[in-house]
Amino acid sequence: MPLGDHRYALTATWTGNRGTGTSGYRDYARDVTISIDGKPELLASADRPFRGDRSRWNPEDLLLAALSECHLLSYLHACVSAGVVVTEYRDEATGLMREDGRGGGAFVEVTLRPHVRVADPSMIEAAQQAHHQANEWCFIANSVNFPVLHEAVVTA
Repeated sequence: MPLGDHRYALTATWTGNRGTGTSGYRDYARDVTISIDGKPELLASADRPFRGDRSRWNPEDLLLAALSECHLLSYLHACVSAGVVVTEYRDEATGLMREDGRGGGAFVEVTLRPHVRVADPSMIEAAQQAHHQANEWCFIANSVNFPVLHEAVVTA
């Protein structure tokens, strides 16, 4: 494998057969179990408007979570590089997906709203700037075709 290539693998198993398979649109559950060796299983489904189980993660939740976590991890790295000591980080991320009227749709934007606390007021400006670096480094944000916006609040 070339330097810099990283491969990921998982197993997604449909568990929604109610006894008649996909004999009709309302005859099956959208339940899925996602597994990766050595990690806890993740119970997933479709979003509620698409006949899913709202108690399970859906693909849209997972995409939003991936963007939020990737920015968080990239941000912490950027802060270390800038000499900023982060003591707390909480993101209140939202995403907007728009249906196209033909059975499909797409995310049109995601907004990350990190609330960051740093160790000293002198670090606030560098901590704000680190969000720009984190956005450039985030593998997931660089992989999507819609804007990932940031509305960060940094305090000491």
